[in-house]
Amino acid sequence: MKEILIFAGTTEGRALSEALTDAGIAHTVCVATEYGEIVLKENPLVSIHRGRMDQEEIRHFVEKGNFFAVVDATHPYATVVTQNIKAAMKDLSIPYLRLKREREEGRIEGVRYFEDHEACAEALCQTVGNILLTTGSKDLFRYCAHEKLKERLYVRVLPGIESIQLCMEQGIAGKQILALQGPFTEQMNEAMLRQYDIQCLVTKQSGRTGGFLEKLKAAERINIPVYVVGTMAEEEGASFEEVVTKLEKLSGKPIRKEIRFEITLAGVGMGNPKSLTVEVKEAIEHADVLLGAERMIAPYEPRIEKKPYYMAKQILPYLKELSKKEYDRNPCRVVILFSGDTGFYSGCKAMYEALTTEIEKGVLQADVSIRPGISSIACLASCIGERYEDALLVSMHGKEVPDLAQKIRANEKVFLLLSGASDLQALGELLIREGLTDCIVTAGYQLSYPEQEIRTLTPQECLGSHKKGLYSCFILNPAPDKAILTPYRGDEAFIRDKVPMTKAEIREISICKLQLSEGAVVYDVGSGTGSVAVEMAGLSGSIVVYAIEQKEEAVFLIGRNKEQFGLPNLHVVNGKAPKALETLPVPTHAFIGGSSGQLREILDCLYKKNPQMRIVLNAISLETISELKEILTQFRVTEEEVVQVQVNRMKPVGSYHLMQAENPVWICSFQFNACEK
Repeated sequence: MKEILIFAGTTEGRALSEALTDAGIAHTVCVATEYGEIVLKENPLVSIHRGRMDQEEIRHFVEKGNFFAVVDATHPYATVVTQNIKAAMKDLSIPYLRLKREREEGRIEGVRYFEDHEACAEALCQTVGNILLTTGSKDLFRYCAHEKLKERLYVRVLPGIESIQLCMEQGIAGKQILALQGPFTEQMNEAMLRQYDIQCLVTKQSGRTGGFLEKLKAAERINIPVYVVGTMAEEEGASFEEVVTKLEKLSGKPIRKEIRFEITLAGVGMGNPKSLTVEVKEAIEHADVLLGAERMIAPYEPRIEKKPYYMAKQILPYLKELSKKEYDRNPCRVVILFSGDTGFYSGCKAMYEALTTEIEKGVLQADVSIRPGISSIACLASCIGERYEDALLVSMHGKEVPDLAQKIRANEKVFLLLSGASDLQALGELLIREGLTDCIVTAGYQLSYPEQEIRTLTPQECLGSHKKGLYSCFILNPAPDKAILTPYRGDEAFIRDKVPMTKAEIREISICKLQLSEGAVVYDVGSGTGSVAVEMAGLSGSIVVYAIEQKEEAVFLIGRNKEQFGLPNLHVVNGKAPKALETLPVPTHAFIGGSSGQLREILDCLYKKNPQMRIVLNAISLETISELKEILTQFRVTEEEVVQVQVNRMKPVGSYHLMQAENPVWICSFQFNACEK
């Protein structure tokens, strides 16, 4: 009888042997050591060969046996063994299958991958705490472009003059420079992370020789996230599911019987089991498998097992593995728990989308439903007799909210989700610093639990909050500022020195022509004093503005104006367009106030980044407009419009008021439209 030959060395190889045994398929397993033999289950269908073999010995073993398929399930770092197996199989008519193992780093919670340093830096801006940057000194400037991020960096670089000089040029303080020569062990990495109270580790995808796994393991030991620049390298071969599918075709026998899942995504409210809805309580009581954060699943005992998994990258592989096991219950009822309500700052939506994608691909056989819970905001509102349909709802749970002061200043009522006492202290500091000391903070501590407390605090009293636990709060602003929804700042409001500035009336018309919307990403090219950028950023905290300027003096002034008006959504970029635009996020709109003779190149760059974006351009000469008309013939555009604006401003002269003329300005607006015929 023909068999399958497995060269084992990973858990995947052992799992494949068990699957073949369960399917009644005879096979031989080759292991290098006695330990490899011990971990395999004894079975009449399984023959075990122990001992290392070179290329010739492998070929002789294969030819002597009666095999219809050979599976290489050796460790990915055992490259010599794989090479020998491949070479031995050459010219043989027996199918060779390489079984990939799951990446070790993929199992570590909190690993995120980024294509480039810019994307990584943007993500780091949303984190809190100290950061250990191990990506070298040459790309340091990309992280130092964010001032608040720079303050939190600890940079590990080579102990060379060039590396240290690059750090100093970027304004990295001496205590932030860790000049050391590797290699670094897992223990050394862990000690360094603890010494500097690191909350996030940044590394390149450097592979085994670059100490990549040592960094990941150290971060896992102290439970902090790892941000990796560079995509994961693809290992050659097929996944477990793909190998099983091929072996089923070769053997003509089903190897696995996948079970079907009934998956419920459930909101558990504030945490106390008494606050569960009846629907969620019944789902938990009938669960075969229970998944969620440790504190949520602790009170319950499902029929089969529970796991502290709450992220898609943990749960999806687990469910795929679970689907290969046979239980006496089919379908298998899986309940995934989420804190609060499933529709309010919850991970439920992302989980639902991830599960749906796998179901549509045929990877999982499952039905998914959502059961809502009671949010902490609803609970707090009921405790204090307040309603929340007319309040602003904000979360700073595990993240920064750069424009929180603006939100509080502009709204009478704000409900705020917090992580703990440190967030409540930070809120008090913010209110004091921003002059919002009249605000009244009502803090809910451990809502729904026996130790629940509701306290009314002044901003100063918030500083004295130290009890560990979960907090939510309600902020009442007795005198909110009514937000002005149009550009309104006069020229005299800006710090300008000798730098040219777009005048108020031109700013107002140009910004209106841009037709900005919530969530817009805007470039202000040739920003000057940043007056246009400031006005755009001031319209809404959801609008992200990049002020691009090449002159050092002007860059300094933009920074001062940004600080003066308190606009965290305005980012200053020191550089010349179009080069300075290349690494910025994809824009939806652009205002061009100055092009330094690079108009054609700038528009070409913008079109490549977003062929559907809207552009507004200011010009003071017919030559520029003529050049623009010629350039635009190279692009597909719609809504093209050119207007000339002449502004006369009244100026008192003695007892008279005379009109003083400003230079006429051409305002050109158009929409890129790559779909237009």
